[in-house]
Amino acid sequence: MSFKQELVGLIGQPVAENPTQAMVEAAFRSLGLDWRYLTLEVTPDALGDAVRGARAFGFRGFHCTIPHKVAVVPHLDRIGESAAAIGAVNCVVRRGDDLVGQNTDGKGFLRSLGERLDPRGAAVVVLGAGGAARAIAVELKLAGAGRLTVVNRSEERGRELARAVGGDFVLWRGDYEVPADTDVLVNATSIGLHPEVDERVPVAFAPPLLVADVIPNPPETRLLRDAAAIGCEALDGLGMLVEQGVLAVEYWTGRRPEPAVMRESLTDVL
Repeated sequence: MSFKQELVGLIGQPVAENPTQAMVEAAFRSLGLDWRYLTLEVTPDALGDAVRGARAFGFRGFHCTIPHKVAVVPHLDRIGESAAAIGAVNCVVRRGDDLVGQNTDGKGFLRSLGERLDPRGAAVVVLGAGGAARAIAVELKLAGAGRLTVVNRSEERGRELARAVGGDFVLWRGDYEVPADTDVLVNATSIGLHPEVDERVPVAFAPPLLVADVIPNPPETRLLRDAAAIGCEALDGLGMLVEQGVLAVEYWTGRRPEPAVMRESLTDVL
């Protein structure tokens, strides 16, 4: 590793073939930047040391994965508006001597969604109330979405998210029937994630409707296949993953990479 290179990284639980690393380094190459993205496994008790190390080594930033997205906040100098509203950080950026926490998950979803539909005034149903659902719901609220409905199996967590975004809550029991006047349905759960690719999301819907899935692997989930089969528009999770990666590279480098380059690298890995 050359210390002449600019460094960014991932603090969390890396895998042997990390799709985010492939995507981000493809962006660096396309921009002609001699930067590296390192994946570093960090245990919860060593998180503070890891952040201090990133600061000492001059990292331009890093991603945070589970279980560090909330725990990292006290180790940072400040956090952005949406990260504060979401209560979690997935992207850290060096600004002068400060490490600033951001959350690009929801912003990435909005960018991907914006290619198909303007969220302002839209009626949206969000399935789930975990980290991805919270990030998406908060960003939709900030973007001026109309009616927001949170559907979740855990009442406490679901109601808390619904209150946070000024939306409605529905307890998820059996097949949830999406209201006919809904514009967007978002699956922000892990149902259908590899290797459980045939698992069905218990939901009933009909066109016209845009059905979005945050799962990137597989890119075409069972939910999206079912949606397309009845004439609904489908939006895959690769778009969200790519766009949050684009945002991270923009934060770190000040330059916007070409999303198509990053998407191609992801499809090669996934």
